[in-house]
Amino acid sequence: SVVFPEPDAPTTATLSPRLISTLIPSSILSSPAAVRTDFDTSRNSRMSDVSCMKRLLLTLLLIWTAPGLAARTLLVMGDSISAAYGIQRDAGWVTLLQERLEQQAYGIRVVNASISGETTGGGLSRLPKALEMHAPDIVIIELGGNDALRGYPIDAIHANLERMIELTSASGALVMLMGMNIPPNYGPRYTQAFHNIYHELARSESVALVPFLLEGVALEPELMQRDLIHPTVDAQPKLLDNVWPVLTDVLAKGEGPELHSE
Repeated sequence: SVVFPEPDAPTTATLSPRLISTLIPSSILSSPAAVRTDFDTSRNSRMSDVSCMKRLLLTLLLIWTAPGLAARTLLVMGDSISAAYGIQRDAGWVTLLQERLEQQAYGIRVVNASISGETTGGGLSRLPKALEMHAPDIVIIELGGNDALRGYPIDAIHANLERMIELTSASGALVMLMGMNIPPNYGPRYTQAFHNIYHELARSESVALVPFLLEGVALEPELMQRDLIHPTVDAQPKLLDNVWPVLTDVLAKGEGPELHSE
């Protein structure tokens, strides 16, 4: 499942269960009797079982410490859209992302550091600690919507997102930027300028862009909650589908075979 970090909580990388199953023969996992010791077979069964367990633990330890086999980390820095506002958190698109990654045998652990109501300024202030704590390989930045709904200056939103991208890139992680739009009642000039932020940053900083996270959702009343801002539970698979092709392209081009499904 997705990790929802507590403040100051230490985290460690783990192997996905599916990845472990591909590295350890199924006979070892399913039947302790399949692993035999070199001791005389006349020894009692308890000693045999203990030896089998020791061998299994040693195998897992070797897998854990082998270079390139520890699970990679994907960090999501988002607002209420990624924090699953108004629905069960484990039904949100970020949790669905972790499930799909596991189903397709990607060795990737997802950390959801999204907070409802978060702004680009808040995300920027939290990012250095999050990068240090989780050492992510990929960072999804899904912020800006709350800034725009509050009428924050376009230049300030742009500058905050740009700095988040710079800090993430400097840490060695890849960036995925989630594009966002706002309702037209904010005026065509502001609305268009806000829309352009994400596309301009994607070009200038050479980062992957999901043009509009709520594509196919925002204009469908049945997929939006009563506030017409937050997607319903039924919309979450669509959000994931909007993210997935960009993410798999990032994995294919930027991270090498360790992150590819078998």
